[in-house]
Amino acid sequence: MNLNIEKLVYGGDGLSRLPPDEDGRSKAVFVPFVLGGEEVEATVVGDKPSFARAQLDNVLKPSPYRTQTYCPYFQRCGGCHYQHTGYEHQLEIKAAILKENLRRIAKLELANELVVHASPPWNYRNRTRLKARIEPEFALGYYRFNSHDLLPVEQCPISSPLLNRAISALWTLGRTGKFEPSVQEIELFANAEDQELLAEIYCTGATEERAVEKFTMALRMAMLEVSGVTAFVLPQAESAERKRIAAAGTTELTYTTKLTRYKVSVGSFFQTNRHLIDTLVEAVIAGRSGKQALDFYAGVGLFSSVLAGSFAQVTAVESSQTSHADLRYNSPPNVKVVRAQTEQYLGIVGRRLQPDLVVVDPPRSGLGGRVLNALSGLKSPRLTYVSCDPATLARDLAGLLKSGYRIEEAHLIDLFPQTYHIESVFHLAL
Repeated sequence: MNLNIEKLVYGGDGLSRLPPDEDGRSKAVFVPFVLGGEEVEATVVGDKPSFARAQLDNVLKPSPYRTQTYCPYFQRCGGCHYQHTGYEHQLEIKAAILKENLRRIAKLELANELVVHASPPWNYRNRTRLKARIEPEFALGYYRFNSHDLLPVEQCPISSPLLNRAISALWTLGRTGKFEPSVQEIELFANAEDQELLAEIYCTGATEERAVEKFTMALRMAMLEVSGVTAFVLPQAESAERKRIAAAGTTELTYTTKLTRYKVSVGSFFQTNRHLIDTLVEAVIAGRSGKQALDFYAGVGLFSSVLAGSFAQVTAVESSQTSHADLRYNSPPNVKVVRAQTEQYLGIVGRRLQPDLVVVDPPRSGLGGRVLNALSGLKSPRLTYVSCDPATLARDLAGLLKSGYRIEEAHLIDLFPQTYHIESVFHLAL
């Protein structure tokens, strides 16, 4: 059928409408790889009671913003969503989607200027995770779009030059029979200078340590920039504890930015845009100072390490054991490091705290009701919310605004060009 695309929505799809049914209702239909204002030919591939999904067959009337794609795997690979339009237009799309989520979910019309921080659009990622297989022939790559099937990929234009050289080296190992058959996935993390790599390899449960050590040696010989390899049993669930098989070389990188240095160990979370680390930190801490700051979901100390320079005391709270160990290492003397869930910590000591600033950087699921209520009860004069999901951001902002906060500043930090992901920073004040 022919569809007219109204606009793009969070998740990368375009929104259209099916013809009205006998009750006059027009069901929403979502189509990937389109742009607002386009007329397209599409085939419905999933029909639900409240919406449908379609695959793009042909663009009948292209948007003036449509461009030639840069990557040979685009539309087959599940990693990117916006390569069919220029980068400036991508930023406009993300700003519109962020504002629309605030309007629809929080009933909030953003009165403040949305400050947009652009990234170099290519080669920006410092981390990538690839799938591998040996039979029927060697392949290394990512999941195909909307599937868990492996798409062989030999280059990734959003990954750093060093990561791309590592991908080439891994293909060479595979083609020469030197890739360990039990290795199912491999994650690569490059330092700020793009000169050193850490590798994590994930293997089947029956893997022998000797086989892992042999593959590790082959990998480090093929790629001298690999300073360390750690092997794990591939967990059956994302939340499951990882069982380590073997390690060679170092298990950490020093990530140096203009503002500070971070120790980042295997298994610790760190932001993946190698160009905007300082931009993100500066957007969070700029102009903030006082006696006490709280940093929740602190990770390895991305914000608290720098906040320590403008606050007499910083308390950084992190639940992950690995990230907590790095946080302790990265923290100056005036940073108190606590290993706890944010909800747990606020429940125990929240009433005794009198912070001048609270920084929260929650996962995609957002804060949740109990954390939101506890933060509202703190009555901190300033609260900074770092978000990676506009829907949960809007939900949480609605609660914070009801408790008396107002928005002072709003920033969109484009950490993920070519994709639908949106990172934002909102400064709130009582």
